[in-house]
Amino acid sequence: MGYLYRLFGNTSTKEMDNLPKINTAIVYYSAGGTNYQLAQWAEEAANEAGSEVRVMRAPETAPQAAIDSNPGWKAHVEATKDVPEVTPADLEWADAIIFSVPTRFGNMPGQMKNFLDTTGGLWAQGKLANKAVSAMSSAQNPHGGQEATILSLYTTMYHWGAIVAAPGYTDSVAFAAGGNPYGTSVTVGQDGKMADDEAAIKAAVQHQAKRTVKVAEALKHLEA
Repeated sequence: MGYLYRLFGNTSTKEMDNLPKINTAIVYYSAGGTNYQLAQWAEEAANEAGSEVRVMRAPETAPQAAIDSNPGWKAHVEATKDVPEVTPADLEWADAIIFSVPTRFGNMPGQMKNFLDTTGGLWAQGKLANKAVSAMSSAQNPHGGQEATILSLYTTMYHWGAIVAAPGYTDSVAFAAGGNPYGTSVTVGQDGKMADDEAAIKAAVQHQAKRTVKVAEALKHLEA
């Protein structure tokens, strides 16, 4: 039995088996594919943790001309055209929410901010409170704003009343992946490829995703 359950009270395996399945929404924005890859690794881990998972992308707001002018961006948009766009209803459905976004001047991209700005109705009804949330990020250099980007996302989550399930240093994989306690982050080279050890990043992403699901399970048990 995990330490979260020992922390929140004595929970038998039988009781846990009777709890409803955790719903996990993985919401990403990606222009080149890095954050989509992080989302896919998180999906794999959340499935392994026994969760029902939806992977969704933030709606694109950039003009088509801008996308067409960048071959890598255009190719990624075409490759992921069948990935559904996230809606506020997906967040209401979820018990756990994992975000993955690139940094834009130390902040989240406008596409994700635009989507988050549509969640006011759910927030006003208290339907985003007590959800377990976590975030990941990328940038083109090791100090390009990854941590600030994750924290900018968490600021919105605090307003929701959500519970931030940051990975911290709860597993040694965090150190091999760069040591960001707020959420897994990755450096992307000018060629669009990860400059970090992909195996280490994948392990950190999967630990973070499973931890987020486990926190959501603990929260759901408290509310049961």
